[in-house]
Amino acid sequence: MAILRGGTRIGGFDVRVGIPRDRSLDNVNADPRFKKRQGGNPETTIGRYQAYVNEAEGFARKARFYVEFNLPKGVPLSSLSTVPVANDPASLLTRGVGTILGERYSSAASELMETFRSQKEHLAVQKANVKRVQAFCNTISMPGRSAVIKEVKHHGPVRKFVYDYKSEPINATFYTDKFMRERSYFELWQQSAFSTQSHNFNFFDNYVSDVNIYQLGSFESKEERDDVTYAVKLFDCYPTLIGPVDYSSATNEIQTFNITLDFRYWINYFLDRAGNVQLGNPNFRDAVVKGGKGPFAGLLDKLPPELRRAGTEVLEGLKRRIPVGGITGGRVFPPFGRFPPLNI
Repeated sequence: MAILRGGTRIGGFDVRVGIPRDRSLDNVNADPRFKKRQGGNPETTIGRYQAYVNEAEGFARKARFYVEFNLPKGVPLSSLSTVPVANDPASLLTRGVGTILGERYSSAASELMETFRSQKEHLAVQKANVKRVQAFCNTISMPGRSAVIKEVKHHGPVRKFVYDYKSEPINATFYTDKFMRERSYFELWQQSAFSTQSHNFNFFDNYVSDVNIYQLGSFESKEERDDVTYAVKLFDCYPTLIGPVDYSSATNEIQTFNITLDFRYWINYFLDRAGNVQLGNPNFRDAVVKGGKGPFAGLLDKLPPELRRAGTEVLEGLKRRIPVGGITGGRVFPPFGRFPPLNI
Protein backbone atom coordinates (compact mmCIF):
# COMPACT_ATOMS: atom_id res chain seq x y z
CA MET A 1 0.00 0.00 0.00
CA ALA A 2 1.20 3.48 -0.86
CA ILE A 3 1.18 6.35 1.60
CA LEU A 4 -0.29 8.71 -0.99
CA ARG A 5 -1.76 7.80 -4.38
CA GLY A 6 -3.44 9.78 -7.10
CA GLY A 7 -4.23 9.43 -10.75
CA THR A 8 -5.84 10.95 -13.81
CA ARG A 9 -6.81 9.86 -17.33
CA ILE A 10 -4.77 11.42 -20.17
CA GLY A 11 -5.47 10.51 -23.78
CA GLY A 12 -7.14 7.24 -22.93
CA PHE A 13 -4.39 6.15 -20.51
CA ASP A 14 -4.67 5.86 -16.72
CA VAL A 15 -1.61 7.60 -15.24
CA ARG A 16 -1.23 6.97 -11.52
CA VAL A 17 1.42 8.38 -9.18
CA GLY A 18 1.99 7.39 -5.57
CA ILE A 19 4.50 7.50 -2.74
CA PRO A 20 5.32 3.95 -1.66
CA ARG A 21 6.05 2.87 1.87
CA ASP A 22 9.10 0.80 0.88
CA ARG A 23 11.81 2.39 -1.29
CA SER A 24 14.42 -0.35 -0.91
CA LEU A 25 14.06 -1.44 -4.54
CA ASP A 26 14.19 2.01 -6.15
CA ASN A 27 17.91 1.81 -7.00
CA VAL A 28 19.00 -1.82 -6.88
CA ASN A 29 22.39 -1.17 -8.51
CA ALA A 30 23.36 1.18 -5.69
CA ASP A 31 22.51 -1.33 -2.96
CA PRO A 32 25.60 -1.55 -0.71
CA ARG A 33 25.11 -5.28 -0.32
CA PHE A 34 26.26 -5.81 -3.90
CA LYS A 35 29.59 -4.14 -3.12
CA LYS A 36 30.46 -6.70 -0.49
CA ARG A 37 32.87 -9.48 -1.29
CA GLN A 38 31.89 -13.06 -0.60
CA GLY A 39 34.12 -14.47 2.08
CA GLY A 40 37.24 -13.05 3.62
CA ASN A 41 39.68 -14.83 1.30
CA PRO A 42 38.60 -15.63 -2.29
CA GLU A 43 41.62 -17.93 -2.78
CA THR A 44 40.02 -20.74 -0.81
CA THR A 45 38.90 -24.16 -1.98
CA ILE A 46 35.22 -23.18 -2.06
CA GLY A 47 36.08 -19.83 -3.66
CA ARG A 48 38.00 -21.45 -6.51
CA TYR A 49 35.23 -24.03 -6.92
CA GLN A 50 32.63 -21.25 -7.31
CA ALA A 51 34.91 -19.49 -9.79
CA TYR A 52 35.16 -22.63 -11.91
CA VAL A 53 31.39 -23.05 -11.92
CA ASN A 54 30.81 -19.41 -12.88
CA GLU A 55 33.43 -19.50 -15.60
CA ALA A 56 31.60 -22.43 -17.19
CA GLU A 57 28.23 -20.73 -16.58
CA GLY A 58 26.98 -23.79 -14.76
CA PHE A 59 27.14 -27.50 -15.42
CA ALA A 60 26.14 -29.42 -18.52
CA ARG A 61 22.58 -30.77 -18.34
CA LYS A 62 21.55 -34.19 -19.61
CA ALA A 63 18.29 -32.91 -21.09
CA ARG A 64 19.95 -30.20 -23.21
CA PHE A 65 21.14 -31.98 -26.33
CA TYR A 66 20.39 -32.21 -30.02
CA VAL A 67 21.20 -34.84 -32.62
CA GLU A 68 21.31 -34.68 -36.44
CA PHE A 69 20.64 -37.70 -38.65
CA ASN A 70 21.07 -38.07 -42.38
CA LEU A 71 19.94 -40.98 -44.49
CA PRO A 72 22.68 -42.53 -46.64
CA LYS A 73 22.98 -41.42 -50.22
CA GLY A 74 21.47 -44.65 -51.56
CA VAL A 75 22.02 -46.05 -55.01
CA PRO A 76 23.06 -43.51 -57.68
CA LEU A 77 20.62 -43.35 -60.57
CA SER A 78 23.44 -44.01 -63.02
CA SER A 79 23.92 -47.47 -61.48
CA LEU A 80 20.37 -48.50 -62.37
CA SER A 81 20.92 -48.48 -66.14
CA THR A 82 21.12 -51.97 -67.62
CA VAL A 83 23.21 -53.09 -70.59
CA PRO A 84 21.73 -55.76 -72.88
CA VAL A 85 23.72 -58.98 -73.03
CA ALA A 86 24.09 -60.83 -76.33
CA ASN A 87 24.56 -64.59 -76.27
CA ASP A 88 24.85 -65.44 -79.97
CA PRO A 89 28.23 -66.75 -81.29
CA ALA A 90 28.47 -64.03 -83.93
CA SER A 91 28.44 -61.34 -81.28
CA LEU A 92 31.04 -63.23 -79.28
CA LEU A 93 33.37 -63.37 -82.31
CA THR A 94 32.97 -59.71 -83.23
CA ARG A 95 33.26 -58.16 -79.76
CA GLY A 96 35.45 -60.65 -77.89
CA VAL A 97 35.12 -62.55 -74.67
CA GLY A 98 36.27 -59.66 -72.47
CA THR A 99 33.57 -57.34 -73.77
CA ILE A 100 30.85 -59.96 -73.24
CA LEU A 101 32.00 -60.67 -69.67
CA GLY A 102 32.07 -56.93 -68.94
CA GLU A 103 28.52 -56.55 -70.18
CA ARG A 104 27.38 -59.53 -68.11
CA TYR A 105 29.01 -57.99 -65.01
CA SER A 106 27.34 -54.63 -65.70
CA SER A 107 23.96 -56.32 -66.06
CA ALA A 108 24.41 -58.29 -62.83
CA ALA A 109 25.40 -55.12 -60.95
CA SER A 110 22.32 -53.34 -62.29
CA GLU A 111 20.06 -56.20 -61.21
CA LEU A 112 21.67 -56.02 -57.78
CA MET A 113 21.07 -52.28 -57.52
CA GLU A 114 17.43 -52.48 -58.62
CA THR A 115 16.53 -54.08 -55.27
CA PHE A 116 17.65 -50.98 -53.30
CA ARG A 117 16.15 -47.51 -53.14
CA SER A 118 17.65 -44.64 -55.11
CA GLN A 119 19.10 -41.35 -53.94
CA LYS A 120 15.90 -39.56 -54.93
CA GLU A 121 13.76 -41.77 -52.69
CA HIS A 122 16.14 -41.34 -49.74
CA LEU A 123 16.14 -37.58 -50.20
CA ALA A 124 12.32 -37.46 -50.20
CA VAL A 125 12.06 -39.44 -46.94
CA GLN A 126 14.85 -37.36 -45.36
CA LYS A 127 13.11 -34.09 -46.19
CA ALA A 128 9.71 -35.28 -44.94
CA ASN A 129 10.68 -36.93 -41.65
CA VAL A 130 14.13 -35.91 -40.40
CA LYS A 131 12.93 -33.01 -38.19
CA ARG A 132 10.38 -35.26 -36.53
CA VAL A 133 12.95 -37.99 -35.91
CA GLN A 134 15.45 -35.54 -34.39
CA ALA A 135 12.81 -33.90 -32.19
CA PHE A 136 11.53 -37.27 -30.88
CA CYS A 137 14.97 -38.50 -29.83
CA ASN A 138 14.46 -39.21 -26.12
CA THR A 139 17.86 -40.55 -25.09
CA ILE A 140 21.20 -41.01 -26.82
CA SER A 141 24.78 -41.58 -25.74
CA MET A 142 27.87 -39.77 -26.89
CA PRO A 143 30.50 -42.29 -27.93
CA GLY A 144 33.48 -43.29 -25.85
CA ARG A 145 36.94 -44.27 -27.01
CA SER A 146 39.45 -46.79 -25.71
CA ALA A 147 43.08 -47.36 -26.63
CA VAL A 148 44.17 -50.83 -27.70
CA ILE A 149 47.52 -51.73 -26.15
CA LYS A 150 50.13 -54.43 -26.49
CA GLU A 151 52.39 -55.39 -23.61
CA VAL A 152 56.08 -55.68 -24.50
CA LYS A 153 58.70 -56.79 -22.00
CA HIS A 154 62.39 -56.06 -22.67
CA HIS A 155 63.93 -55.58 -19.25
CA GLY A 156 62.09 -54.94 -16.02
CA PRO A 157 58.36 -54.13 -15.90
CA VAL A 158 56.41 -54.39 -19.14
CA ARG A 159 55.73 -51.39 -21.36
CA LYS A 160 52.24 -50.98 -22.78
CA PHE A 161 52.30 -49.66 -26.34
CA VAL A 162 49.22 -48.21 -28.00
CA TYR A 163 48.76 -49.56 -31.52
CA ASP A 164 45.08 -48.92 -32.19
CA TYR A 165 41.91 -47.32 -30.79
CA LYS A 166 38.25 -48.29 -30.96
CA SER A 167 34.77 -47.17 -29.91
CA GLU A 168 31.77 -49.20 -28.88
CA PRO A 169 28.38 -48.74 -30.61
CA ILE A 170 25.94 -46.26 -29.05
CA ASN A 171 22.26 -46.66 -28.20
CA ALA A 172 19.36 -44.25 -28.69
CA THR A 173 15.67 -44.24 -27.74
CA PHE A 174 12.90 -42.52 -29.70
CA TYR A 175 9.27 -41.63 -29.17
CA THR A 176 7.09 -42.59 -32.10
CA ASP A 177 3.79 -41.33 -33.47
CA LYS A 178 0.83 -43.57 -34.27
CA PHE A 179 2.15 -44.17 -37.80
CA MET A 180 5.61 -45.10 -36.42
CA ARG A 181 7.28 -42.95 -39.03
CA GLU A 182 10.35 -42.61 -36.82
CA ARG A 183 10.84 -46.37 -36.79
CA SER A 184 10.24 -46.57 -40.54
CA TYR A 185 12.98 -43.95 -41.00
CA PHE A 186 15.59 -46.27 -39.49
CA GLU A 187 14.12 -49.34 -41.17
CA LEU A 188 14.69 -47.65 -44.51
CA TRP A 189 18.24 -46.80 -43.45
CA GLN A 190 18.92 -50.38 -42.33
CA GLN A 191 17.46 -51.92 -45.50
CA SER A 192 19.76 -49.77 -47.62
CA ALA A 193 22.45 -52.35 -46.77
CA PHE A 194 20.52 -55.54 -47.56
CA SER A 195 17.40 -56.52 -49.44
CA THR A 196 14.71 -58.66 -47.82
CA GLN A 197 13.45 -59.54 -51.31
CA SER A 198 16.53 -60.58 -53.25
CA HIS A 199 18.73 -61.12 -50.15
CA ASN A 200 21.51 -59.17 -51.83
CA PHE A 201 23.84 -56.73 -50.08
CA ASN A 202 24.72 -53.18 -51.04
CA PHE A 203 28.07 -51.41 -51.30
CA PHE A 204 29.47 -49.82 -48.12
CA ASP A 205 29.31 -46.19 -49.27
CA ASN A 206 25.63 -46.58 -50.21
CA TYR A 207 24.36 -47.39 -46.70
CA VAL A 208 26.55 -45.45 -44.23
CA SER A 209 26.07 -41.83 -43.17
CA ASP A 210 27.41 -39.34 -40.61
CA VAL A 211 25.68 -38.33 -37.34
CA ASN A 212 26.21 -35.17 -35.26
CA ILE A 213 25.52 -35.02 -31.50
CA TYR A 214 25.49 -31.64 -29.72
CA GLN A 215 25.64 -30.61 -26.08
CA LEU A 216 23.65 -27.39 -25.60
CA GLY A 217 23.93 -24.51 -23.15
CA SER A 218 22.44 -21.04 -22.75
CA PHE A 219 24.42 -17.81 -23.15
CA GLU A 220 23.62 -14.40 -21.69
CA SER A 221 25.04 -12.73 -24.82
CA LYS A 222 22.44 -14.62 -26.89
CA GLU A 223 19.49 -13.75 -24.64
CA GLU A 224 19.74 -17.06 -22.78
CA ARG A 225 19.05 -19.08 -25.93
CA ASP A 226 20.67 -22.48 -26.34
CA ASP A 227 23.76 -22.87 -28.48
CA VAL A 228 26.31 -25.60 -29.09
CA THR A 229 28.90 -25.95 -26.31
CA TYR A 230 30.30 -29.35 -27.30
CA ALA A 231 29.85 -31.45 -30.43
CA VAL A 232 31.00 -34.76 -31.88
CA LYS A 233 30.73 -36.17 -35.39
CA LEU A 234 30.32 -39.90 -35.98
CA PHE A 235 31.62 -41.11 -39.35
CA ASP A 236 30.14 -43.96 -41.41
CA CYS A 237 27.25 -44.74 -39.07
CA TYR A 238 24.81 -47.58 -39.63
CA PRO A 239 21.85 -48.81 -37.48
CA THR A 240 22.92 -52.38 -36.77
CA LEU A 241 19.98 -53.01 -34.44
CA ILE A 242 16.38 -51.76 -34.42
CA GLY A 243 14.86 -52.98 -31.19
CA PRO A 244 11.44 -54.59 -30.79
CA VAL A 245 8.31 -52.60 -29.91
CA ASP A 246 6.73 -53.79 -26.66
CA TYR A 247 2.99 -53.71 -26.01
CA SER A 248 1.01 -54.17 -22.81
CA SER A 249 -2.67 -53.81 -21.92
CA ALA A 250 -1.70 -52.77 -18.38
CA THR A 251 -0.31 -49.37 -19.39
CA ASN A 252 -1.04 -46.55 -21.82
CA GLU A 253 2.41 -44.97 -22.01
CA ILE A 254 3.91 -43.34 -25.10
CA GLN A 255 5.40 -45.95 -27.40
CA THR A 256 9.19 -45.97 -27.77
CA PHE A 257 11.79 -48.03 -29.59
CA ASN A 258 15.56 -48.44 -29.39
CA ILE A 259 18.28 -48.47 -32.01
CA THR A 260 21.99 -49.28 -31.91
CA LEU A 261 24.33 -47.24 -34.10
CA ASP A 262 27.71 -48.58 -35.11
CA PHE A 263 30.35 -46.35 -36.74
CA ARG A 264 34.00 -46.25 -37.82
CA TYR A 265 35.30 -43.41 -35.65
CA TRP A 266 34.33 -40.03 -34.19
CA ILE A 267 35.93 -36.61 -33.67
CA ASN A 268 35.44 -33.67 -31.32
CA TYR A 269 34.45 -30.66 -33.41
CA PHE A 270 36.18 -28.14 -31.13
CA LEU A 271 39.44 -30.09 -30.92
CA ASP A 272 39.76 -31.52 -34.41
CA ARG A 273 38.02 -28.74 -36.34
CA ALA A 274 39.43 -25.74 -34.37
CA GLY A 275 36.04 -24.59 -33.10
CA ASN A 276 35.58 -21.69 -30.68
CA VAL A 277 33.87 -22.06 -27.30
CA GLN A 278 32.50 -18.99 -25.52
CA LEU A 279 33.46 -19.01 -21.83
CA GLY A 280 31.84 -17.25 -18.89
CA ASN A 281 33.20 -14.83 -16.31
CA PRO A 282 35.40 -16.44 -13.62
CA ASN A 283 35.00 -13.51 -11.19
CA PHE A 284 32.38 -14.93 -8.84
CA ARG A 285 32.68 -12.11 -6.28
CA ASP A 286 30.98 -9.37 -8.33
CA ALA A 287 27.19 -9.53 -8.51
CA VAL A 288 25.64 -8.49 -11.82
CA VAL A 289 22.20 -6.89 -12.12
CA LYS A 290 20.74 -7.00 -15.61
CA GLY A 291 19.38 -3.62 -16.63
CA GLY A 292 16.50 -2.76 -18.94
CA LYS A 293 16.75 -2.87 -22.70
CA GLY A 294 15.39 -0.65 -25.41
CA PRO A 295 15.84 2.97 -26.55
CA PHE A 296 13.98 4.43 -23.53
CA ALA A 297 15.68 2.35 -20.83
CA GLY A 298 18.31 4.97 -20.02
CA LEU A 299 15.77 7.83 -20.00
CA LEU A 300 13.36 6.03 -17.68
CA ASP A 301 16.16 5.16 -15.23
CA LYS A 302 16.84 8.88 -14.67
CA LEU A 303 13.25 9.62 -13.64
CA PRO A 304 11.98 9.43 -10.03
CA PRO A 305 10.63 5.99 -9.12
CA GLU A 306 7.00 7.16 -9.15
CA LEU A 307 7.24 8.71 -12.63
CA ARG A 308 9.36 5.77 -13.86
CA ARG A 309 6.57 3.31 -13.10
CA ALA A 310 3.98 5.56 -14.75
CA GLY A 311 6.14 5.98 -17.86
CA THR A 312 6.69 2.25 -18.10
CA GLU A 313 2.95 1.61 -17.96
CA VAL A 314 2.34 4.15 -20.74
CA LEU A 315 4.99 2.56 -23.00
CA GLU A 316 3.60 -0.91 -22.39
CA GLY A 317 0.14 0.36 -23.28
CA LEU A 318 1.44 1.84 -26.52
CA LYS A 319 2.99 -1.48 -27.44
CA ARG A 320 -0.33 -3.24 -27.00
CA ARG A 321 -2.50 -0.64 -28.76
CA ILE A 322 -0.44 0.38 -31.79
CA PRO A 323 -0.64 -2.49 -34.32
CA VAL A 324 2.76 -1.88 -35.89
CA GLY A 325 3.74 -5.50 -35.33
CA GLY A 326 0.67 -6.67 -37.20
CA ILE A 327 1.44 -4.39 -40.14
CA THR A 328 5.04 -5.63 -40.44
CA GLY A 329 4.17 -9.27 -39.88
CA GLY A 330 5.76 -9.36 -36.42
CA ARG A 331 9.28 -8.84 -37.79
CA VAL A 332 9.93 -5.48 -36.13
CA PHE A 333 8.16 -3.22 -33.65
CA PRO A 334 9.80 0.25 -33.88
CA PRO A 335 11.17 1.73 -31.76
CA PHE A 336 10.97 -1.01 -29.15
CA GLY A 337 13.37 -3.51 -30.70
CA ARG A 338 13.45 -6.43 -33.04
CA PHE A 339 12.12 -9.87 -32.33
CA PRO A 340 14.91 -12.47 -31.98
CA PRO A 341 15.38 -14.83 -34.95
CA LEU A 342 14.25 -18.43 -34.72
CA ASN A 343 17.28 -20.73 -34.92
CA ILE A 344 15.80 -24.20 -35.32
